[in-house]
Amino acid sequence: MVAGSGCLVWFPHSCTNIFPSSFVSSTSQHHRSVLSLFFPKNRNMSQQQLNLSSTTTNIEVEVVDNSPPMTLPSFNDYHQIDDKVLENIVYDALVFATLNGLLVGDKSVERSGRVPGVGLVHLPFSLLPPPLPETHWKQACDLSPLFNELVDRVSLDGKFLQQSLSKTKKADEFTSRLLDIHAKMLEMNKKEEIRMGLFRSDYMLDEKTKSLLQIEMNTISTSFSGVGVVMTELHRNILSHYGKLLGLDSERVPVNTADSRYAEALAKAWKEYNNPRAVIIVVVQGEERNMYDQHFVSAILREKYPFLSSYYDLKINQEGEILPDGTLSVDGQAVAIVYFRAGYTPVDYPSESEWRARLLIEQSSAIKCPNISYHLVGTKKIQQELARPNVLERFFENKEDIAKLRKCFAGLWSLEDSDIVNEAIAKPELFVMKPQREGGGNNIYGDDLRETLKRLQKPGSQEDAAYILMQRIFPANTASILMRNGFLHKDHVISEFGIFSTYLRNKDKVIVNNESGYMVRTKPSLSDEGGVLPGFGVIDSVYLT
Repeated sequence: MVAGSGCLVWFPHSCTNIFPSSFVSSTSQHHRSVLSLFFPKNRNMSQQQLNLSSTTTNIEVEVVDNSPPMTLPSFNDYHQIDDKVLENIVYDALVFATLNGLLVGDKSVERSGRVPGVGLVHLPFSLLPPPLPETHWKQACDLSPLFNELVDRVSLDGKFLQQSLSKTKKADEFTSRLLDIHAKMLEMNKKEEIRMGLFRSDYMLDEKTKSLLQIEMNTISTSFSGVGVVMTELHRNILSHYGKLLGLDSERVPVNTADSRYAEALAKAWKEYNNPRAVIIVVVQGEERNMYDQHFVSAILREKYPFLSSYYDLKINQEGEILPDGTLSVDGQAVAIVYFRAGYTPVDYPSESEWRARLLIEQSSAIKCPNISYHLVGTKKIQQELARPNVLERFFENKEDIAKLRKCFAGLWSLEDSDIVNEAIAKPELFVMKPQREGGGNNIYGDDLRETLKRLQKPGSQEDAAYILMQRIFPANTASILMRNGFLHKDHVISEFGIFSTYLRNKDKVIVNNESGYMVRTKPSLSDEGGVLPGFGVIDSVYLT
């Protein structure tokens, strides 16, 4: 290992422990044919290039390569990458992931979700990016401002929200409690003059129709804005070193600045609040293995902007109060913004204390990210209602905008539609049943879907209002190499592409309305669920074709 110019030239050791024993090539003792270059650096700095020409350095490199000529792998055949080259790529990717914070708490270590730096393991990830046609990528990005505006307009229609969720309220206790808070805000005539959203709209590309279809619009606690950026950098880094060998171009992996765009939007919202002594607080779960994703945005805020951000759980009411002028004060500090990275699941409200805290926040003048109305717009039932004929026209007049939004809607139905319910019972493989829950692992598929629908058909049951039916989307599957706990696994996968967006307005003035980066989740094609932390999928980026 030779030091020079602030970087390392590294000839990696044999890393056969990451492969099953049957996978290791008998020629693994030969020198590697590709140099592995690492640049530990600030993530926002541009990477310097190391020139190994004889005119600029005295380093001599002798490469021994006894392998036969290689055939370049295609997107559908990443599995054909030469074993020795794959060893190097895996090693380099694991080092890059560790150095740059693609990390999560190891669930087998008790304190890993509470104490930073304890029990770290790399987040499960895809070694190389899946393909996506650039036209569909641009379509998804262009939809972001429209969906941002749709969320805002729907949020102002309190009657629509209450009526659309009225039956769900009777069947789902969690949604009922959120609606109670929303109703109290309507009774108070509470106006949110400064409204802010950090959203993510998720899509899949249906193989049969070649249509980009929306999975859902996430309006609260949108995750992976931080580690999604690291994942993009990892793929761009790997392809910058191995791209020629693999026939891939690192520039086809789009640049991703989601974490800085989120931080910039929060900073602008803080400025609009117009209290230089006020702080931003982040509401988090008491135990969070994904804490490092959250800290990326906070680290940028603390580095670039002159205000504090602090972390609290939903027992804020024990330290908080509303001052006579409406200001939310927590631990004696005025609060400009409450940024929710929790509060989207019943688990976050184990007692009445958390519900009192949520109400306290909503009653205050602090900017909520999101406010209770934005939160409700992100429910599955509202997504289904917006897909009904003539509903978008309630919120938009521009026919072209309506057509763009409607084009990406998948089939969505209420369980009151008996024809669709009967079809789903007959052909459950064509549908997904979704409850009013966020966080992954909640959807119902296949035989379980059929049996659940049959059970809900019993006379007098109102439980069906807690669910919606959605068309199941069938993307093309591709060969992929998945990394988990330092081991690789070859599989055929499908991917879900999430586009982040930022929205900020003060009364009638729209200050921010942008597409703001992306993240991708990839899962084995035979898996129903795709959550990364629950262990179903991996984080990924995208290669534009």
